[in-house]
Amino acid sequence: MPKPGETAVYTHGHHESVLRSHTWRTAANSAAYLLGSIKPHMKILDIGCGPGTITADLAALVPDGRITGVDRTPDVLALARATAAERGLANIDFAVADVHALDYPDDTFCVVHAHQVLQHVGDPVRALREMHRVTAPGGFVAVRDSDYAAMTWYPVLPGLDDWLDLYRRVARGNGGEPDAGRRLKSWALAAGLRDITATSASWTFSTPQERAWWSGLWAERTVASSYAGLAVQGGHATDGQLRAVAEAWRDWGEREDGWFAVLHGEILCRKEPRPA
Repeated sequence: MPKPGETAVYTHGHHESVLRSHTWRTAANSAAYLLGSIKPHMKILDIGCGPGTITADLAALVPDGRITGVDRTPDVLALARATAAERGLANIDFAVADVHALDYPDDTFCVVHAHQVLQHVGDPVRALREMHRVTAPGGFVAVRDSDYAAMTWYPVLPGLDDWLDLYRRVARGNGGEPDAGRRLKSWALAAGLRDITATSASWTFSTPQERAWWSGLWAERTVASSYAGLAVQGGHATDGQLRAVAEAWRDWGEREDGWFAVLHGEILCRKEPRPA
């Protein structure tokens, strides 16, 4: 496990099944709590941008501003650059960065945004302090993370209970906190942030198409991604147990009454303006 302050192992990795989920994300379905605060002139930092779909959406909202997307993995930034190029966005750039030690001066950005990032870092409080440091007075730190223990589904399938227990053990073994959503406000307060609006929102998967997509990507991720390797190497599961969990996902996806909800915690933190 990483020491405090170090970046944790990214549990999911960048297998195709993971990227299939990441490229589905948009500003509308993953950052709606932030959109009312965006102005056309803003300079935005998007931390953990992955393949850049949310980043590109935000760039389109700041035609007179600029957005920088950062990630720890250079390979995924190539996909992000391709996303920006396909959309013809000229006000966007990308760089490798670690949220624990951002290579930007104080008070640089109007908005510093992170989606599904703090659950994977070694020290989320330190990360929030860094995000706050590079945010300009009057600007916003915006963070959204899922909360695995709050995920719920129907019908009740023991194999999905096994999945949740396994995922939480693997994630914590890698130095992360899978139940991050409920902790965001607490972490922000510990980081010294005070003007905090805490909200929540969810994704729901219930139609045949949604069930097929969600169950399929988790079934593949369970046996073929770096998460699978970490689960076995860490002594959390055998290959046979992973195959059983993947089968439970496929079973759920075929259920006509299948329903799955992912709860997210959200915080929008305004940095205090300088005195006039």
